[in-house]
Amino acid sequence: MSKIIEGLLYSESHEWVKLDGNVAIVGVTDFAQAEMGDITYVDFPAEEDEFKAGDEFGALESVKASSELYTPVSGRVIAINKDLEDAPEKINEDAFAAWIVKIEMSDKSELTNLLSAAAYSQIIN
Repeated sequence: MSKIIEGLLYSESHEWVKLDGNVAIVGVTDFAQAEMGDITYVDFPAEEDEFKAGDEFGALESVKASSELYTPVSGRVIAINKDLEDAPEKINEDAFAAWIVKIEMSDKSELTNLLSAAAYSQIIN
């Protein structure tokens, strides 16, 4: 059974969102990291890149597969988690502590398109 944290928002493509004012902190779910196996590389966007909700913004590579990452909200990348460049396995160790990007949102109303913890658990269980 995968860990799901109440209070976060989730996308159907297995990203989580934690809100910090107008900033969306984005990572991948515990379910996603478990499905991928040992993560060996994170392909990041550049800071200042702008995306629309649903755009591909990067990828994770593991010993088993490569998986695209999709931005759950529109906005501008204001930070990437540089710790993951040298230690991508941190995502396997704690997917909810190892955020990938921080996005300054351009349209907070898009948050209504994301899933609650309960709704996300229905998708993966």
